[in-house]
Amino acid sequence: MEHDDIDMIGSDTNDAELDDMKKRLKDMEDEAAALREMQAKVEKEMSSVQDPASAAASQANREEVDSRSVFVGNVDYSCTPEEVQQHFQSCGTVNRITIRTDKFGQPKGYAYVEFVEPEAVQEALLLNESELHGRQLKVTAKRTNIPGMKQYRPRRSNPFMGARSRSPYVAPYFFSPYGYGSICCRKVPRFRMPTRYGPYY
Repeated sequence: MEHDDIDMIGSDTNDAELDDMKKRLKDMEDEAAALREMQAKVEKEMSSVQDPASAAASQANREEVDSRSVFVGNVDYSCTPEEVQQHFQSCGTVNRITIRTDKFGQPKGYAYVEFVEPEAVQEALLLNESELHGRQLKVTAKRTNIPGMKQYRPRRSNPFMGARSRSPYVAPYFFSPYGYGSICCRKVPRFRMPTRYGPYY
């Protein structure tokens, strides 16, 4: 009788472990399905990005938007998009104002103004060096960034490093310190770096 009770308890624990394993297996299958779904979505987005036709269309769309936009530099940090819009309202209908910020949300001091009509850009360029919040604005036409094209910047020389020459240092000619050899065949001693004292050598 006692042995039967022990077997019954053992079977109950086995059933609980089995249920727990089934539950964990189901969770893992659900997680794998979610991962497959996410991977399919990412692959779909990547294929749409790599599609040359859609990339060309998006590039053309970006160029069209940029032809209706101006870059506004030296914008006051406390300036709001509404104030910038009010400043450029006389040029034409403003579609969008973008004030760029850093990763902390602080304004970088420049903005982009997008107009509805391309003719407004020429009117906006006339507002170059106009004042907003006591600062002179720098207004230029917005340029389109071409992906993969980086402007070449030549490497600047460091004024503290001095002029570096590629040719190695050559010691001046002098008479042989060894007291022999003709003038045309003088020996030039090799210069070696002084070695530090090592107690174990």
